[in-house]
Amino acid sequence: MTNPPVFDVPALLEQMSRALATRIKSYPTPPAMVGIHTGGVWVAQHLHQRLGLDKPLGLLDIAFYRDDFSHMGLHPQVRPSQLPFEVDDQHLILVDDVLYSGRTIRAALNELFDYGRPASVTLAVLVARDGRELPIEAQVVGTQIQLLDSQHIKLRGPAPLRLELLSTNLAAD
Repeated sequence: MTNPPVFDVPALLEQMSRALATRIKSYPTPPAMVGIHTGGVWVAQHLHQRLGLDKPLGLLDIAFYRDDFSHMGLHPQVRPSQLPFEVDDQHLILVDDVLYSGRTIRAALNELFDYGRPASVTLAVLVARDGRELPIEAQVVGTQIQLLDSQHIKLRGPAPLRLELLSTNLAAD
């Protein structure tokens, strides 16, 4: 049996902040950053601080925007979204922890557009894994991995942030 991969989250965050700093230079105005609850907010808090962004960090809870809401029901910890800046004509950096199917990002974009029409949206994720169901791609990625269908990756935190590889037992009881 092989050992699970070890992820150096601080090094991944540093790599992401360097890549974002390069992208930010091309924006005509300073961007705002939005983290998706919960793991995306944790990652965004670190990136926001490292980049020294002036605008306050936005927080997005996409629970009511998910296309599987009727199957999942109400999540017990639904939080209100907080976007303390105008979305219209704003360059946004949307941050999440793991990009998998693309459905979370689709829901986040739907909610953001309910607040206004941003000038651009850059997607930054700590981990991009295989299994996309929608044509969504991150522009800034900490690491890219391939997992088996029975494997999942989960960000634990908020402090310290760590990635865990989880296996799902698919055998019937």
